Amino acid sequence: MKFRPDDVAAVMECDPAVSTEEEAKKYHMGLHVVSMYREAHELWLAGKKDEALALNYECHSKTGADIHPGATIGKSFFIDHATGVVIGETAVIGDHVIIYQGVTLGGVSSSKGKRHPTIGNNVVIGTGAIVLGNITIGNNVRIGAGSVVLKDIPDDSTVVGIPGEIVKHKGVSIKNELQHDDLPDPVSDEIDALKKEIEELKKQISELKK
Repeated sequence: MKFRPDDVAAVMECDPAVSTEEEAKKYHMGLHVVSMYREAHELWLAGKKDEALALNYECHSKTGADIHPGATIGKSFFIDHATGVVIGETAVIGDHVIIYQGVTLGGVSSSKGKRHPTIGNNVVIGTGAIVLGNITIGNNVRIGAGSVVLKDIPDDSTVVGIPGEIVKHKGVSIKNELQHDDLPDPVSDEIDALKKEIEELKKQISELKK
């Protein structure tokens, strides 16, 4: 398997669990997925579509990720864990993009034209997020875990929710960084509130028992 230096560098920068480049090349599932996609994409562009699809099938079978060889992906692409990632044929992804497990860049049409999203540079897409249709996600955008995005998003925005809504725009300097855990997440906030309520009830029950 061939590994592009920029993709390896992305793993070393974004995944603190990886100690060495050799370890990444042996065991990092996301890097393997990206590398197999790169090879399949070259075959696709060379007109060897059957070989490209066969390699994509092998990648899907081994990793649980499905990146169509027709998709266009820029440099320094990082996928964490890779399981459940789906990227459609006409998707276009820029440079220095981070995608977490369970992300879908899908279509909403059966037409043969452009039907999948275009993702800009320096974008972070959180776990389980779904981005659908021929829409454009700008540069320096962060999409929160579990969000569903169905419309264009401008540069320097943070998007959360179902459907995805912009909660920050040019309010902060958004860079290509791993820390997507500080995104506003209403579901997570509700769960935290319930946990606090349960802890309070436990204390009250304990006091009553005494």
